[in-house]
Amino acid sequence: MRLHRLDITAFGPFGGSLTVDFDELSAAGLFLLHGPTGAGKTSILDAVCYALYGAVPGARQSGQGMALRSDHAAPTTRTGVTLELTVAGRRLEVTRQPPWQRPKKRGTGTTLDKAQTWLRAYDPASRSWKNLSRSHQEIGEEITQLLGMSREQFCQVVLLPQGDFARFLRADAEARGRLLGRLFDTRRFADMEKHLAERRRATESRVRDGDAELLADAHRMQQAAGGAMEPADLVPGEPGLAESVLSAAAVARSTAREQLTVAHCRLAAAESAQAAADRSLDDVRERDRLQRRFAEARQRAARLAERAGARQEAQSRLDRSRKAETVAPALELRESADAEHRRAADAEARTRTLLPPVLRDAGAAGLAAAARRATEELGGLESARRAERRLTELIEERAGLDRQERADDDVLDESEAWLTRWEETRTGLQARIESAQEAAARAGELAVQRDTAHKRLTAARLRDQLAEDTEDAAEQARAARERALEAKQHWLDLKEQRLAGIAAELAAGLTDGDPCAVCGATEHPAPARKVAGHVDREAEERALAAHQGAEEHRADEEGRLGAVREALAAAGAEAGDTPTAHLTREVEELERRYAQARDAASVLHSVREQLRQAEHEHERRVAAQREAAVRTAARAGQRERLDHEQAALEKELTQARGDADSVAARAAQLERRAAQFTDAADAARIADGTAQRLKEADGRLADAAFRAGFATPRAAAEALIDAAAHRELQDRLEAWRQEEAAVRAVLAEPGTAAAAQQPPADLTAAQRTAEDADRRTREAASARDAAARRCAELDRLSARATASVRRLAPLREEYDRVARLAGLTAGTSADNERRMRLESYVLAARLEQVAAAATARLHRMSSGRYTLVHSDDRTGRGRSGLGLHVVDAWTGRERDTATLSGGETFFASLALALGLADVVTDEAGGVRLDTLFIDEGFGSLDDQTLDEVLDVLDSLRERDRSVGIVSHVADLRRRIHAQLEVVKGRSGSTLRQHGVT
Repeated sequence: MRLHRLDITAFGPFGGSLTVDFDELSAAGLFLLHGPTGAGKTSILDAVCYALYGAVPGARQSGQGMALRSDHAAPTTRTGVTLELTVAGRRLEVTRQPPWQRPKKRGTGTTLDKAQTWLRAYDPASRSWKNLSRSHQEIGEEITQLLGMSREQFCQVVLLPQGDFARFLRADAEARGRLLGRLFDTRRFADMEKHLAERRRATESRVRDGDAELLADAHRMQQAAGGAMEPADLVPGEPGLAESVLSAAAVARSTAREQLTVAHCRLAAAESAQAAADRSLDDVRERDRLQRRFAEARQRAARLAERAGARQEAQSRLDRSRKAETVAPALELRESADAEHRRAADAEARTRTLLPPVLRDAGAAGLAAAARRATEELGGLESARRAERRLTELIEERAGLDRQERADDDVLDESEAWLTRWEETRTGLQARIESAQEAAARAGELAVQRDTAHKRLTAARLRDQLAEDTEDAAEQARAARERALEAKQHWLDLKEQRLAGIAAELAAGLTDGDPCAVCGATEHPAPARKVAGHVDREAEERALAAHQGAEEHRADEEGRLGAVREALAAAGAEAGDTPTAHLTREVEELERRYAQARDAASVLHSVREQLRQAEHEHERRVAAQREAAVRTAARAGQRERLDHEQAALEKELTQARGDADSVAARAAQLERRAAQFTDAADAARIADGTAQRLKEADGRLADAAFRAGFATPRAAAEALIDAAAHRELQDRLEAWRQEEAAVRAVLAEPGTAAAAQQPPADLTAAQRTAEDADRRTREAASARDAAARRCAELDRLSARATASVRRLAPLREEYDRVARLAGLTAGTSADNERRMRLESYVLAARLEQVAAAATARLHRMSSGRYTLVHSDDRTGRGRSGLGLHVVDAWTGRERDTATLSGGETFFASLALALGLADVVTDEAGGVRLDTLFIDEGFGSLDDQTLDEVLDVLDSLRERDRSVGIVSHVADLRRRIHAQLEVVKGRSGSTLRQHGVT
């Protein structure tokens, strides 16, 4: 990486725009950056770091964003940094502008502009810069990838901070490890340590979970085995847990099988005793049943003897009922006739209450005559009904005429009001049409003006663009002319040099005996010799070709410049001298006026349509007004005819209604009266008939009762019972007969009589004996089932525990392996004698490389006295691996770096910084670092040591490096000729370059 140019604007203490030409400063290999304290020497390095990474070094992190802006800058000047550099064979230009509060373009106050970044690359083929990106993220990733180092690494490797390396030199192992970890990015090794630790915890947790599950199975086996299994006094994760659980499970299974055999024997004995008890119980139950049966038969016989009188009475009642059944038909006939007569008498009484008082006592013939008279009068009302219906129709027609009259009045009033406003409406619409037509004409004129203005604006913009292109083309033509002149001068110089050495070129072709082409001599005693830097024909021809090519390029550029100028003249002739901004405002004003005119003209069609619709409405309103007047005249004659007909109908109906409200009411009155008379006559005839049939039924009933042997019909009726009572008496008598036969059969049974002669059966004692035997059998069966379940459960849990032990075996092996690796990488394992973590081990290797690289320079700076060595000894109770000692060749002893003096500490830390820069560069992929900066610390050196340090720094030029020393030591200004001075002032700092050509 080589820096070429740095442009700074309003950055840090620099209020204006400044440029640092690193190419001129680097030409001497070693240059000095000096100035008074606070002038801004370190700000130059901050600008380089900010241009590359968008941030300043870590110790000055508070100066980010808007705080980077110079307090001396003008309000309208934006802060920016541009760095031109070559890295990985590519020439790049990085520009960064932090966010800033700029003044508003309109009004007062400020507004925030976001940060901006540009990345450009130089294309040698086209000799121009090409834009690559404007994305902060993309540019940051591209720079980091090309440099191969992060911002922290860059600040440690390129911007060597001596204070940091002095602290690094004296730091303890932990602090030194943190710095080396940032520089060499050993996070992957720390991640590996963390990964192994997490994996150890995970596998340990899985092993503990498996052991906990195994212990849970052991506790379940202990519960299933009762007291036959001893509990395991182990916790999850302890060794020997699996063997202990499996051994205890085997003992529990053996004990459970012995208990199962004993339970089987006890169950067989209990079942035999239960069978004997059940047979004895069955015998006692049978004897008890027969004894109870004999006793119950004796009790039933006694009850039959007690109910003998009731039996005789029931038999007598059943006999009387059978005699009364011969009188039953006559009784039913008489009851039917009596009920029919009562219903007919009630109906006659009800119909007579509805009759007029004069006809309530009339007979059936008189009521029939009254019904015929009412029917005849009802037939004479049919003509009055038709008249009444016609009168209703007349009233409806009259109401319809009234509705039509009101509707026509509304039409006339509405039409009159609308026609009154007609002239005003028509005049307004015509005025709007004329206005829209004028707007349409105006829009056409403005369209022509607008097109012309657009053409002038386009030409003006082209004119402005061509003016810029003309300047660029003129610059390109000037550069082409200069290159052509340089190429011509180079060709002439080479030609002159060749002519000066042409004798040597001719002498090269001389051969003894051959004549010289110039003098003709055949002897050549002292031919001219070619000197260093001799120009031959090929070099001259190449210079001539370069000169001709440059001339052709100059002609092309001048031709392009002429074409651009001609286009600019044409655009200027069309656009004139009017500024583009003025033409833009004219176009905007014409666009606004054109839009207004077009909007005003757009209503022309709609207004014409409104006028057409209004005229059509006017015609419709006038026609409706005439039609309403004609209908009004026709209604007058029709209303007079309806009034005459209505008067005649009302006179006819008054006579027909009588005292009723209407003809229909009078007809309904007559219909009801005729129906009442008819119903009353029918009811009287029915009542007379039922009375005669009742009298005949009484006679037949008396005759039937006498023949059946009853004194009166009432006695026959009382002896008669219904069918249910008759069946009940028969069932009771039959039941008594069956009960008597059953009792005699039971008392005659031999077994029953024999059981009655034996002592009473003790059923309670026999049942108690059988229940005890059954209980003992159930207890033995339960014990047998429990023992069988215990064996099955222990077998299941043992198989499950065995499977768990097999499943946990690979996991235990993995845990042991991971635990050993995690302890080894974490430095806690007994195998790690130095307690060195993996990351520390890697950093120790890097530190050993750094110490070797630093020793090469420290040996020269200290005149061969000091050597830096890496130490992996432990310090106190800490971990080893990152120790750094210095070996003193004068004493031959190795001692701590903290014992060095101030000057010795400086050049030792400088050597360490340079060595670290070489190692980090190699670690970053071998990116070449052609520009380095060393910040402060030279004031602590004596003259001799300073000379030796400067010799070491000057030797860096052997690798084509340039080194910038940042210091305010006055003696360095005398020793280093190439200088960049930072001058401090009230209006901000400025820069001066000295000792450069």
